Amino acid sequence: MQPTSETAHRLRARTFTCMGTVTSLAVPTDAHKAPQAAADELEAATAVVERLFTELDSIFSLYRPDSEASRLVRGELTLPEASAEMRARYEEAAEWRLLTEGAFTPERPDGALDLSGIVKGHAIREAGMSLLALGMANWCLNAGGDVLVSGSPNPDTDVPWRAGIVDPADRRTLLAGFPLGGAALGSAPPDGMVADGGTRAALATSGSAERGDHIWSVAAGAAEFRQVSVAAADVVTADVLATAIVAGGVPMLNRATAMWDIEALAVSANGELLATGGFRR
Repeated sequence: MQPTSETAHRLRARTFTCMGTVTSLAVPTDAHKAPQAAADELEAATAVVERLFTELDSIFSLYRPDSEASRLVRGELTLPEASAEMRARYEEAAEWRLLTEGAFTPERPDGALDLSGIVKGHAIREAGMSLLALGMANWCLNAGGDVLVSGSPNPDTDVPWRAGIVDPADRRTLLAGFPLGGAALGSAPPDGMVADGGTRAALATSGSAERGDHIWSVAAGAAEFRQVSVAAADVVTADVLATAIVAGGVPMLNRATAMWDIEALAVSANGELLATGGFRR
């Protein structure tokens, strides 16, 4: 996330590591609060977000042998016996599989259940709702490059947050910036496929540039896209569709932009860019 230059000096941020990535919470300085009170509020909010991420990681991580997800993979537990949280995320992921015609899937090629493609987006979504419940109106939450915002970096104005998208060929270079403004953070269902021009509050990026090849392609031949970024009203939609487009190639890109109210920027295997209108402004 790259804040606008006129507001960068007014931001406070805290970070923590979970789910194999770094998560940051940034908020604008509140001139009406004492510095120590503002710092304490940010520390408390970050602790709430970190606890939520940690609890979900303890359930869904395939790198933790004691997690529920690992027990399912080893056959020590069946899905009907799993927790309500596990079953709810599987149901959500299975619905996305239908909507993306298999480009997004909750199973690995070997058939093992793997919900990592939806869990981080869900964690960010839940964290955003928690921040709002704490009475925080202006913030930016960034978990490994998947971003959700509320309000503005300059409170009481319409100045947007700006998310920077890194060039997969050169991590020191930005391909583009995208303005994000606060939007309703409810758990928008996958079937909310509307084109209402609503505010984009979330941006997610998927691909092999950061973590290597970890997305299973359903397109014939080599993967068409090295990296895909999607901006949407909610972070789960952005995250799932970015992953689905990497897996499904141009046909899934066309389907996603036709059926969901999103903006997309795709980097092809040869470095060419495909972008919707919102990224070409």
